Amino acid sequence: MRSSVQAIKNSFFGHLAVSSGLPASAAADSRGDMPEQAASEQASDWVRSPPGVPVIRQVNWGGLKALYIKEVRRFFKVHLQTVWAPAITTLLYLIIFTVALGRGGQRVMGVPFADFIAPGLIVMGMIQNAFANASFSLLVGKMQGTIVDYLMPPLSNGELVAGMVGAAVTRAFLVGGAVWLAMALWPGVHVTPHHLWAVLWFGLMGSMLLAFLGLITSVWAEKFDHAAAVTNFVVQPLALLSGTFYSVDHLAPAFQAISHANPIFYVISGFRYGFLGQSDSPVLLGSLLLLGLNVVFGVACYLLLRSGWRLKA
Repeated sequence: MRSSVQAIKNSFFGHLAVSSGLPASAAADSRGDMPEQAASEQASDWVRSPPGVPVIRQVNWGGLKALYIKEVRRFFKVHLQTVWAPAITTLLYLIIFTVALGRGGQRVMGVPFADFIAPGLIVMGMIQNAFANASFSLLVGKMQGTIVDYLMPPLSNGELVAGMVGAAVTRAFLVGGAVWLAMALWPGVHVTPHHLWAVLWFGLMGSMLLAFLGLITSVWAEKFDHAAAVTNFVVQPLALLSGTFYSVDHLAPAFQAISHANPIFYVISGFRYGFLGQSDSPVLLGSLLLLGLNVVFGVACYLLLRSGWRLKA
């Protein structure tokens, strides 16, 4: 029986040798290498580039898009709280101040008081929500232990910054659009843009500036109290003392100098220029100053993420 099995095997490998042009012994020896060759070919299909050679050589557009959509969906799931509630709060500011101070035909910078404060309220709501969105992203990851979801994907530090800041700016413009729509429907308020480029530029610069600040805050903060402290002692005072409800020309020289040192003042002034055609400061100076500040804050965010400070063990 054993000899017959051996004869069948010799006959099979003999035919294999004839068809392949190899000696029978070589064909028989090669049968043990076939599984190893198949495994090596399969592994070569899995590994498309040698170790150490980057597969994504430039920008990971797919990962950047996924991060941006994730951040937008995060705040849009509760849009009543993140978009419409700030719009209603800002509209209440307008109603209270116009009822208290806008009666009797009071005018500021040659326009009715309601028209004067409306642009500042719009952009104030935008920058505050940009900060709130950016300051929440990494902080909640650290608090809940899901920070690895930001650090492990194949995203560079610049792509992380771009995705989170882009989502914060998106929320800012959604809030600004909701506030503008509410004010446009409110009687006695005129919010027709005169210089649309200024509205878009200063809205973008202000939103990015506070988004960068919020991202730095989320890296630095270890609990929600830290982020709330920055909001209450930095963001709110800068926003409220930036000329939103008054013209800085009516202030004493010392307070005018303090206002001019406030970067939010240039956001408010330039944004108001887009609606009224006049501002408290040179528009070109404010544009260049805000652009420079955004570059500085953007580089700071990049360096913080690259260092891993308070993010990586």
